[in-house]
This record gives sequence, structure tokens and C-alpha cells, in this order.
Amino acid sequence: MSEKLPVVIAGGGIGGLAAALALVRRGFAVTVLEQAPEIGEIGAGIQLGPNAFHAFDALGIGDKARSRAVFTDYMVMHDAIDEYQVGRIPTDENFRRRFGNPYAVIHRVDVHMSLLEGAQETGSVEFHTSTRVERIEQDADGVTVYDQNGKAFRGCALIGADGVKSVVREQFVGDPARVTGHVVYRAVVDKADFPEELQWNAASIWVGPNCHLVHYPLRGGEQYNVVVTFHSREQEEWGVRDGSKEEVQSYFQGICPKAHQLIDLPKSWKRWATADREPIDRWTFGRVTLLGDAAHPTTQYMAQGACMALEDAVTLGEALRVRDNDFEAAFDLYQRSRIARTARIVLSSREMGRIYHAKGVERLVRNDLWRGRSPERFYDAMEWLYGWNVGNCLAQH
Repeated sequence: MSEKLPVVIAGGGIGGLAAALALVRRGFAVTVLEQAPEIGEIGAGIQLGPNAFHAFDALGIGDKARSRAVFTDYMVMHDAIDEYQVGRIPTDENFRRRFGNPYAVIHRVDVHMSLLEGAQETGSVEFHTSTRVERIEQDADGVTVYDQNGKAFRGCALIGADGVKSVVREQFVGDPARVTGHVVYRAVVDKADFPEELQWNAASIWVGPNCHLVHYPLRGGEQYNVVVTFHSREQEEWGVRDGSKEEVQSYFQGICPKAHQLIDLPKSWKRWATADREPIDRWTFGRVTLLGDAAHPTTQYMAQGACMALEDAVTLGEALRVRDNDFEAAFDLYQRSRIARTARIVLSSREMGRIYHAKGVERLVRNDLWRGRSPERFYDAMEWLYGWNVGNCLAQH
């Protein structure tokens, strides 16, 4: 009977939809439960390493994602006080040859749309919106998920892809969030309003004391993503709300005019108070497993949150393939293949935040870190991250 049951996925974001595609490719029907009134995304731009494109290809939506992405020429870091170029990494043909795929930037909505179209085209994914998971029960044959109205959804397994404030994680792990005190403001600005001198085809970051600014093109260069991050003076609570231009401007004293003009551009901002969690060594519980931000919520400094969710989905599909769709065995292989790598992202992201926001002598050390480094040495340092693909995604099994 259990083969006839669908797999239930809590969450219709990037991770949930990627998981749905991976499961359909293994022959399963899928039921996606999404608490929002419609399947969609908020946010602005995200960065996609070559590992994300390997995942898109494995999920069968590589062409859709590529058609909506902007392929950058380089990544660059400048000191926001004196404009010193700390490091510049070409993402040209040599980069693509090394990692088998490009580096790109894309609107989060366009990643989501590519996954959603792919899922809808399969005819095997059923969506339930305005459906918040409240409670999970499991037995030898499957899992029953209850929503806020007491309605039951039965499945052969449950994937908790319900984001940073995961209800599934809360039931099975129950660990606290680690609020960073770092606040992120994100906005999208039309090209016509964006300074010509900063219209670089690059993922660009300006790093300053307790703050940084990021910008890059979106949607064929017709728009620009602008992100600013600072250490808040207030006691922050994890969440998203509308931001104020006055608050942003109050945090960016003493940075160079070229970077400073970025914070005067947006007409409206969304404000994220960020958090992560301590990495855990178990996120599989019988026929239930976690995926994406529910499994390993991270700060944004490695620009890998969405990429890790995509990798998770592909790895889950591969684990089911080599374990002949035995969920408990596959879920165990999946978590063993993912825990150390995703924990490295969470911990590296914290450290990268410290490097970005260095001040005093630490700032001088930061500015010296990559002086004279060749592209090949940068690529060697990135091999662990961008060298991931469907062929090497499983732990030795």
C-alpha cells in the first residue's frame, strides 16, 4: 500500500519544489503543503554557484533556470572605506571549464518559477495552499500530517522543507534559533535609477566595519539587486518586515561615496533580522527527514542557502535510487551525505561575516588576505564548494 501513497512535503519554497522534482523522477506522486495562500516567493536576488546548475540539470530544469539567470564576468570585493580592491575572481570560460558550469545571479522568484513550472509539468505534484503543518504522526507504513484545521494528509514519507522556522524541526528537534543581531535590507532597483559607474556585470561586495553592501544585475541587466547588512543597535528578533530608509542611512557613516550612494537608491526596503542554528548531527527520524533551511539554516555570507537546498533535493533523489526507494535506508544515506557539508556552510558563513565586517587591525589583515592571488588559487580554494555534482553527492555507501 505504501507505494501507492504520495510523499508529503511541508513547504512550497525552493527546497520543497526541488524535492518534489527529485521524488517525481524516482516515480513518486507528491503532495506539497504550503502555509501561504499561494505558491510563490518573496525576496530579491540570489547568487548561484556552478553547484546550483549541476542540481538544476539533475532535476531537469537547467534550461529554464539558465534562461532567467544573468551570467557574471567576475566576483569582486572592495573595502567600503577606501575603495581598495581586496579580491577579484574571474567567472569566465576558465572558471566554467574548471567547475563544469557558470556563476550567475538571478531573482529568487525566477528560481522558484523554474522549479514550479517543472513540478507542474510532471502532472504528479498536488499543491495545497493555506495549509500549515501542525503535527506529525508516523507508524510502520507511513506518516500522517495534520494541518491547522485538523485535516489529515497521509503519505509514505514526509520531507520537512518548511524553512527557517520549521514546524517539522520543532517537533523532532526542538532546538533554539541563534539570532545574530545582523540585519539585512534587500531591494531591487531599476537600471535607469542605478549609478552607471556601478553597473558591473559582477557579484560585487563592499565590506566595512560592522557592515557591508552587495549589488549585482538581475533580469538581463534591467534591474539591480541591492543588499545592505549591518550590526543592529537593537535587540533583534528573527523575522521580516518593511524597513526604513532612515534606519539604513544611520548605520553607514564613514564609508566612501561610491558605495554610500547604494543606500540612497531604493524606494522601499524589506528588512530581515537574521538567524541561524547550531548544526545538528541528525535530521532523519524514521520516515521523516529535513531539507534546506529546515535542516541547516545559515546566514547569507556564503551566498549558498538556496544552492544547499537544491543540492539536498538531488542528493535525496540519488539516495532513494541507490537504496531502491527504501525510505528509511535512503533518508539515512541522505543525511550522512549532507550533514558535514552543510554544517561547513553554516560555520564558514559565520566566519565570512566576521571577515566582511572586520575593523581596526583585523580590517588590515582582511585586506591583505588575498593580495596577489591568481585565479587558479582562488579556484583551488573553492573546489570543495563548487566541485559538487550529482556524480559525487553521496557519501561512500
